Amino acid sequence: MRICSLLPSATETLFALGLGDQVVGVTHECDFPRDARDKRVVLRSNLPHSWDSAAIDGSVSEAARQGTSRYVVDDAALRELDPDLIITQDLCHVCAASPGDLAAALATLPRAPQVLSLTPHTLAGVWRDIRSIGEAAGAAPQAERLARQVESRVAQVEEMTASLAERPRVLCLEWLDPPYVAGHWLPEMIRIAGGRDALGRAGEESQRVNWEEAVAAQAEVILVAPCGFGLAGAVAEFRKLQLPPGWNDLPAVRQRRVFALDANSYTSRPGPRLASAVWILASLLHPARFTLSFPPNTIQQL
Repeated sequence: MRICSLLPSATETLFALGLGDQVVGVTHECDFPRDARDKRVVLRSNLPHSWDSAAIDGSVSEAARQGTSRYVVDDAALRELDPDLIITQDLCHVCAASPGDLAAALATLPRAPQVLSLTPHTLAGVWRDIRSIGEAAGAAPQAERLARQVESRVAQVEEMTASLAERPRVLCLEWLDPPYVAGHWLPEMIRIAGGRDALGRAGEESQRVNWEEAVAAQAEVILVAPCGFGLAGAVAEFRKLQLPPGWNDLPAVRQRRVFALDANSYTSRPGPRLASAVWILASLLHPARFTLSFPPNTIQQL
């Protein structure tokens, strides 16, 4: 089977299923595992890599008003690759290509490939998508094993935190300028890791907030995890902020429990590494109970 993955988390899943050799096309953002970077890029964002979160937000908002896309599909590459299966998503039109971005390109293909569109909102939805990818790619048994593995890793953390009386209030910032609090699977992950998400809503979209609301939440732990940014980018974005009045009086700031995360690897993408992210979150929220050696460039105290 010849597969084009237009979603970084799907690319990661395909490689985890042992199907890397069948992946013939990816997006410019498909950077994990390392071998994915050698695949032909069939879709790119039209946003400059150097832009900060404020510039990205402005451009995306303007594109939404105009009904345009921030993605460009390489029609010629798709025709040449002639895929049997294309995997995309319909969850967030900011983060990855949607079926609408593909419509014109699909019309030019000599034959119609199968198109699998993923829309996970919860961890259960992510694990279900692993199984859906495996079924579509003819690797259902491998996908079932992988899904059970990640489910088991998350369940282990949930069991370890179930009896905890102390559950710190957590503010998880998924965007910084303007501020958004994380939604979808992240509030659920925070709960499993032994915390209480102060503003985010599990299974729902990320919510824009103002800094007064963020301060009023009186978070005991603050996670800076801007969607699509690695650790260095998250740190740089945070350091450019004009922090609001009252920030330095927050419990998290006073107790030095403000952390930047490599969101691009561990929280933004709905794939297998979310299981690792649950362990990382648990170790930040309850370091006495969870001792974990982090991979390089995963977390930085701010």
